[in-house]
Amino acid sequence: MSQMLFTYDTELTLRAAMVLVNTDRVDGERLTGQPALNAYLDEFGWTGRRDRDDAEVAAVRALRGRLGGIWSVADDEEEAVRLVNALLSDTRAAPWLTRHPEMPDWHLHLASVDDPLAQRMGAEMAMALADLIRGGELRRLKTCAAPDCTAVLTDLSRNRSRIFCDTGNCGNRQHVAAYRKRRRAE
Repeated sequence: MSQMLFTYDTELTLRAAMVLVNTDRVDGERLTGQPALNAYLDEFGWTGRRDRDDAEVAAVRALRGRLGGIWSVADDEEEAVRLVNALLSDTRAAPWLTRHPEMPDWHLHLASVDDPLAQRMGAEMAMALADLIRGGELRRLKTCAAPDCTAVLTDLSRNRSRIFCDTGNCGNRQHVAAYRKRRRAE
């Protein structure tokens, strides 16, 4: 079993942010409407208000763009901090501790369950990114090293050695290509 680097809810939220960003980076647009959004929300256990309309999908797509912008500047700490602070401010994040029967450990919520979905998601994701920055771990936000992939990844490995995403079998494809190249050279 791997040791967690951050709290469970921080790691879960970082993964949720990464998956959201990747919904338009691999195989075209995958956040195609309410059914796709609902599947994503259910996968990560998002609770609270859901309007279930086109405006909500559009707001989550806009959030996706902002999060992708943070990944794209992960090598510039000052700019990443500026973008995370702007997201925290725009979502009016207001932290409070809570727990649920399905998650009995105390964890933070950063917006009311009645706030719009994209606002709640943005606040939670911005706080998870803030935890990453506070821990000096911003370099864990990466873009896949495969030359034909633009997916993002959150490297939660102990030694920060992950370089390939897990959306398109990129690591395996690159290793097979390197193997074949070595075989041809022999």
